[in-house]
Amino acid sequence: MTTQINTERRLQCPSCGKKAKQVSPATLRALLTEEHAGQIEGEGHACCASNDGDETGCQPISGDTGWRFCDSQNCDVAYFSEEGDTTFTKPQLRVAVGVKEMAGERPLCYCFGHSIASMKDELRTKGRSDALEDIRAKMKDPGCRCETENPSGACCLGSVAKGIKIAQEELGMSATDIPDPPAPAKSSANKGEKIAKVGTIVSAIMASSCCWLPLVLLAVGVSGAGIASTLEAYRPLFMVVTFGFLGAAFDFTYRPRKVAAGAGHGCCSTEAAGVDDCCAPATKGRFNMVALNKAMLWGVTVMAVAFLFFPSYVGTLIGGDGKTVTENMNRAAITVEGMTCEGCAALVAKAIRTAPGVLAVEVDYGKGEAVVGTEICCPVPEKEILTALEAAGYHGTFTETTKGTPVDAGRPSSDSDNRVPEEGGTALLPTGNESLFPAVFQINGMTCEGCAAGLSDSISNVPGVLGVQVDYQSGKAVVQSKDCCSVPNEKVLSAIETAGFDGHAVGEPEGNPAPDNTARETRNPTDKKGGTLILTD
Repeated sequence: MTTQINTERRLQCPSCGKKAKQVSPATLRALLTEEHAGQIEGEGHACCASNDGDETGCQPISGDTGWRFCDSQNCDVAYFSEEGDTTFTKPQLRVAVGVKEMAGERPLCYCFGHSIASMKDELRTKGRSDALEDIRAKMKDPGCRCETENPSGACCLGSVAKGIKIAQEELGMSATDIPDPPAPAKSSANKGEKIAKVGTIVSAIMASSCCWLPLVLLAVGVSGAGIASTLEAYRPLFMVVTFGFLGAAFDFTYRPRKVAAGAGHGCCSTEAAGVDDCCAPATKGRFNMVALNKAMLWGVTVMAVAFLFFPSYVGTLIGGDGKTVTENMNRAAITVEGMTCEGCAALVAKAIRTAPGVLAVEVDYGKGEAVVGTEICCPVPEKEILTALEAAGYHGTFTETTKGTPVDAGRPSSDSDNRVPEEGGTALLPTGNESLFPAVFQINGMTCEGCAAGLSDSISNVPGVLGVQVDYQSGKAVVQSKDCCSVPNEKVLSAIETAGFDGHAVGEPEGNPAPDNTARETRNPTDKKGGTLILTD
């Protein structure tokens, strides 16, 4: 026959059936009378921190102790074992169990001497009880002894809070008769964290103000170049302040916090406690707030870095036209005063491009210099460029001007490809007696001799073209080919478009002329008005 042993732990009081809380064996040995204390075995739970430690107040009970404490007022049992039938009643303790009493002194805080009777005295004289504040203050110095003084072996704050309500009820005090308790002091750590985060953003914005402030002022029609130069001198200081605030914010957010005794943390049982109990677990809201603070800190960090490096990438945000200064342009170097970052360089380039005749601009704010490329046909518009710079809030001085090289310069001549300049245009005509087939094209967009020269060069490279004459004043080009072939109109129009102009054919013979009636081209030295081509039979 096999005997089954029941090893299930007993959690309810054998007298009243109420679920009881765990208690340390050290509590029983300290509070039971001498004749009963010797029956208790097992190690105690050192829940109360010493004054030398980093922590204050009581710590929660962890693990099984084998003993339970019943706080019900409906029975005399104070302690019982989880296994077995051992129980200890109120008369077997050296102190009165205040939470189990319904009248009399009813001590609740055994470390600092607070009871329902003392709370009544406070309510009568002051209209309120300061028991909770007094306990929280004294838990730090000299410290509490809950494990060996309180029959429950746990922090008494929860019991004291309930005791104040009981005292108020017994005195017949309504909620309106009770003054509001003093507002709890706000955490200096939370306040410091907010100040550090706000300071980080403000100082980062100020560190980049030398770049963004001129842009804002210019948008409303005010020159901010002088302000930018002043702020640029303070930029290193603002950067140091920014990183100082950011370091403080990280310290406030991630530095481990000491557990404050005022939080009501005590020798808590492993079971869930009530809402009014000081052993109530931390709420999920607190965890979410900590996570939110960390997320906000990293958001502040990203914003601070973005502002600090704003001068480095603002030029990319503003953008340019992508054109570069080439050898085929008249070039001028300008020393520009007042530039402090890429944003200033972008503003300077944008201002110079508004001057008439400017084709390309390259600005180096590090050197304080701008290189301008203008139309090769005309002088560099120095006055207009300087006026545009002053309107943008900058001052410039021309240091060097270089004449550009025409697009057809240096091209080798041949018997069938000679350039003959004409008044008002550029001609490319054959020197032999070949029969020619002429065609006329209307060109839109030419403004000077440089345009005519560039367009003439582009058309002359079209296969089959033997002669080209361009007149920028009339906006026409005469293109010639051999009499055996028609002018390659499509290719000529493509060359015109590639050169940056718009054109269309306006006249050409309907067919190839007969060999013996081919129009002969001769050049009359006296007829050169507007580059007109003179044809004779």
